Amino acid sequence: MQQPSRLPTHQSARAGREGDVLAVVSQGGATVSFFDAASDRLLGTTDVLAEPHELCFDPTERLLWCTSAYRSGYYHANGGRRTEVTVIDPGTRRVVEVVDLAPEHGPHGLALDPARRRLYVSVEGSADRPGGVVVIDTATRRPVGRIDTGAPGPHWFAVDPAGRTGYATNKEAPFVSVVDLERGVMTAEIEVPGSEGLAVSADGGLVFVAAPYAGAFSGHGEERPAEGIRVIDTRTASVVDTLPAENVVMPVHVTSTGKLLAGEMRMEPDPVYLLGRQAPGRLSVFCADSRRRLGELETGLGPLTITSSPDGRIGYVACVVSSVVDVVDLETLERLARLDIAKSGEPGAHGLAYLPRPS
Repeated sequence: MQQPSRLPTHQSARAGREGDVLAVVSQGGATVSFFDAASDRLLGTTDVLAEPHELCFDPTERLLWCTSAYRSGYYHANGGRRTEVTVIDPGTRRVVEVVDLAPEHGPHGLALDPARRRLYVSVEGSADRPGGVVVIDTATRRPVGRIDTGAPGPHWFAVDPAGRTGYATNKEAPFVSVVDLERGVMTAEIEVPGSEGLAVSADGGLVFVAAPYAGAFSGHGEERPAEGIRVIDTRTASVVDTLPAENVVMPVHVTSTGKLLAGEMRMEPDPVYLLGRQAPGRLSVFCADSRRRLGELETGLGPLTITSSPDGRIGYVACVVSSVVDVVDLETLERLARLDIAKSGEPGAHGLAYLPRPS
């Protein structure tokens, strides 16, 4: 088994994690890897359908959901959109079921409402209807509804803590879609340039959105909007602030302790490549309430997904280009370890899920 690159361990950050597991998608390897959260030891892997993207853990059913968006490639350059979501038993690391959402396709973002036992899966649009979110009953593992989001490419989806409102970022549409989850309808468009990851504050009052869309590295003659994180006030459904960034931001995440984590994808000029070449990424940390910048840390190449431990002490940054996960002490902003994620092609590490041990 491949072992992680370890740095001197801070025992206080590791304390109490025995039995917890970190699950990591390898998009190029078509696997989900499981690591011991206390020791970073690789426990095993599970083969899944090609092009797995995101993960979501359901603590009630003790099941792990994994989307597979494309047959090959990525958003703008793929070999056809898939229609399946894979369900895994993390205890045995075996596939329980493959749920086919056809005719829906391009499943990507996942958001769970454990109280109502609903899982929301973002899907891409087609010629006859816009993109949206499929609603799945987590007890039966069957779709029970669909909510339009008014744009072709809703790629990330988040639900407020009350489970009543959902937010979809749209890569190419200039707005964030707001949906009423109880009525199953879209209720608002919040003006934001084509956007990537998003996260909702603990009280549901703010939504943090990474924008503009990372695929538009070149403005093609048009002035590119400033990089950063748009801050949305959910009461007024409007942008009230922008946290600036030097580089394209893709993932954002809010920890249980109120820290806002953002992954910046950095590029270096290169005469061979039009868009340059990947440089080490950056994890930027803010206070979600005050929006004050707390610090930063260099990461692997292409930070694409971020999650954290339930106590908010440890952050995990999946870096798709170098196919590693950086394990970060969020109090000291030191890297504790670097997990190598196996891949058979490009790209590599993508979706993440933290699985607390059964209580």
